[in-house]
Amino acid sequence: MKFANPKNDIAFKKIFGNENQKEILISFLNSILDFKDNQAITKIELKNPYQLPDIKELKETILDIKATNKNKESFIVEMQKKNTGGFEKRSLYYTSKAYVSQIDKGEDFNKLKKVYYIALVDFNIFENESFISRHLIINQETTTQDLKDFEFTFIELNKFKIELSECDNILKKWIYFLNNTYNLEIVPKEFNDIKEFKSAFEIANKITWNKEELEVYDYVSLREADDINAMKFAVVNAKNEGIEQGIRNNNIEVAKNSIKQKMDNKTISLITSLSIKEIESIRMQIKGTSIKNKK
Repeated sequence: MKFANPKNDIAFKKIFGNENQKEILISFLNSILDFKDNQAITKIELKNPYQLPDIKELKETILDIKATNKNKESFIVEMQKKNTGGFEKRSLYYTSKAYVSQIDKGEDFNKLKKVYYIALVDFNIFENESFISRHLIINQETTTQDLKDFEFTFIELNKFKIELSECDNILKKWIYFLNNTYNLEIVPKEFNDIKEFKSAFEIANKITWNKEELEVYDYVSLREADDINAMKFAVVNAKNEGIEQGIRNNNIEVAKNSIKQKMDNKTISLITSLSIKEIESIRMQIKGTSIKNKK
């Protein structure tokens, strides 16, 4: 099987914003927010279910997930693969906008419901060592949460270093799914008995995707590679010592990531300026490491 990368904008929305598979998002939210028993989400309404965007309009499309539970509390889930600066302030703005949009001017403020903002980021933001951090509005003197309508959860995917055999709860398995699915060829046995994961893997299987979905998925993947390439050229213009080696190291990292994305040698060569021979050598190194790890 060939699985899509769940961190790709299109794949993420297709898996977690699926109108016919809401149990996937429910499981995801309950695990991230640690909702259990009476607090657990059992039903959810998607405010912007998955709909394939047109490539021409994709640059203007925000591929997040918005939902509400039976208590009309709002949930915003966003995947971000690159840090363009000001992300923390953007998160505050985005959440505040969702909060105030619940009522019209002059309506009763008591109608306002809590907003949960969840960011899954492929870069580091905070100094904490854990891959997950929760942020509340706390009374500095009493350390109590008197203002309860905002809650932020950030998951820094780069900090997740846990092997599948060590994933002892649903949350860790979801993060493992996000980080590693595109490298898998079969569904690991650790996921077999969990319905929500079975559904998620079925959606991630690219064999089930239509031509248009695959085209948009590939477009997003190449656009991400172009963004990396743009950063590379910014480095080229710098005059730091050892710049040429730095560029080459960056090209090699881009090539490795592109290989993992199942891109062909010609495309990788265009992106990185590496020769086909160099790319084949990198492929062999990755394959050798994979075989060694399996042993």
